[in-house]
Amino acid sequence: MTARLLWLDVARGLAVLAMLAFHLGWDLGHFGHIDPDIPYSQAYKAFGHATAASFLLIAGVSLTLAHGTAFRARAYWRRLALLIGAALLVSGGTYIAFPSSFVFFGILHCIAAASLLAVPFFFLPWPAAFVAGFALVAASFFARAPLFDAPVFWWTGLSTFEPLTNDYRPLAPWAAALLFGVGVAKLARLRPTPVTDSPSRKDGGPATRGLAFLGRHSLALYLVHQPVLFAGFTAAAMLLASIQNARFEEACRAQCVAAGADVQKCATACDCAAREAAREDVLPEVTTDEGRARLERIARACVVK
Repeated sequence: MTARLLWLDVARGLAVLAMLAFHLGWDLGHFGHIDPDIPYSQAYKAFGHATAASFLLIAGVSLTLAHGTAFRARAYWRRLALLIGAALLVSGGTYIAFPSSFVFFGILHCIAAASLLAVPFFFLPWPAAFVAGFALVAASFFARAPLFDAPVFWWTGLSTFEPLTNDYRPLAPWAAALLFGVGVAKLARLRPTPVTDSPSRKDGGPATRGLAFLGRHSLALYLVHQPVLFAGFTAAAMLLASIQNARFEEACRAQCVAAGADVQKCATACDCAAREAAREDVLPEVTTDEGRARLERIARACVVK
């Protein structure tokens, strides 16, 4: 552990918190707990872009600290293989969940590709990394062309439109952030200063230690946090729907019996109405005129049966 690497872990931990907040808001909108348009607003998108840029910038600084003085090929290729494997997991998982908008070149894909681009700049003067980064940013504005509209070129970021995907971080301009991180680390002449005393990990208090922990496990957290959040919201929605259906069926039976109908017929009709209402997802809309009309239609159909 090192003082500067501790600082880097804390910075990465803050980025992890921002990522968690961003995806929590996205899930809240997706499940209708907040205005579903909020995650697609310009301000919310800017928050997501800033979070992604911070991860890439930190990755560039981290790479330079690890390989800036002596390229450690084995460690580098092991890390790259881990990133590529994680990126493929994200692509596979999102293809199953969202086949029409799966992540084919998201933040992990970009970090992996940009890490390859960064290698020559470990050994060049710091301005070279900044020049290359600004060139990528400029290309994203001025080098777009119909030639890159084919799906095989979407990873470049030079197509004339943005493909439909849940996370899109193409090389132009996003790899620039990682190159800027390389340039910053070289300009500041950052060097890790090894500290062998293990208690140094406890420096900085609980908040610092907590953030550093998040930063050290950022890749694992990135892979698991959204499936956990999504599964939790899904389970909560199913539980709430089950409770709502049970309450509806109980109230239906009570009203039916109070109206003088046979208990067994009431049970059959209300069970039918509850199942059909759940299938058509009517109960969350019973406060609207359209929802009440749909529920009455279902109830009449079940009585006829």
